[in-house]
Amino acid sequence: MSKLPAIGLTLDSEKPGGWSKYPWYAVRANYAEAVAACGGVPLALPHLPALAGDLLDRVDALLVTGGGFDVDPALYGETARHPAVTLKEGRTRAELALIHAALERGMPVLGICGGEQVLAVVLGGTLIQHIPDAVPGALAHEQPNPRHEPGHEVEIVPGTQLAAITGLARMAVNSAHHQAVRDAGPRARVSARAPDGVIEAIEDPTRKFCLGVQWHPEYLIGPGDRRILEALVAAAR
Repeated sequence: MSKLPAIGLTLDSEKPGGWSKYPWYAVRANYAEAVAACGGVPLALPHLPALAGDLLDRVDALLVTGGGFDVDPALYGETARHPAVTLKEGRTRAELALIHAALERGMPVLGICGGEQVLAVVLGGTLIQHIPDAVPGALAHEQPNPRHEPGHEVEIVPGTQLAAITGLARMAVNSAHHQAVRDAGPRARVSARAPDGVIEAIEDPTRKFCLGVQWHPEYLIGPGDRRILEALVAAAR
């Protein structure tokens, strides 16, 4: 029997309170469940930047999850910070270290929502700090309906890896973000946009699998979501 590929999942971090009186990690169960359903073994990666390489030695691909946080604008060259920006600096340091180490070793990388935004910064891109203040007529990217339902469609750019993976020109996706990629930068290209023009996916076309999506495919809303996760697992074999 062939060994199932291990997919490293980054964790969210929480301050003392709630589940524990001490700082604690968290990840939504459907991240792990979706990876398992698509043929991978999910393994959680703690926030230990100095051990990024050692952690990645134990897995075959990296999945950078989303969460209630933003990337520090200073990391992409901006000095002003929008009042809506919320930082989790320890988490971001860990994810930056993991992404850099994964790319150095040619490991498959998938960034989801906030994970896409961290990946974009690593690839030389910049971010919109708060969509409602920056995009006239923007959609409700923090959708009012439940996250397991679609919020809007995205149009996939023909000829991209995302188009090849999903086999689709359009997808209905969920939407839970107030930031987005502003400029994909010199090392990446845009592979999907929302109807209001907001970038919804990026990729590094020089790599076997290096993809970021602004929505949450772990909810498996449609066939395209499953194909993205199955492609990550396949690239990790």
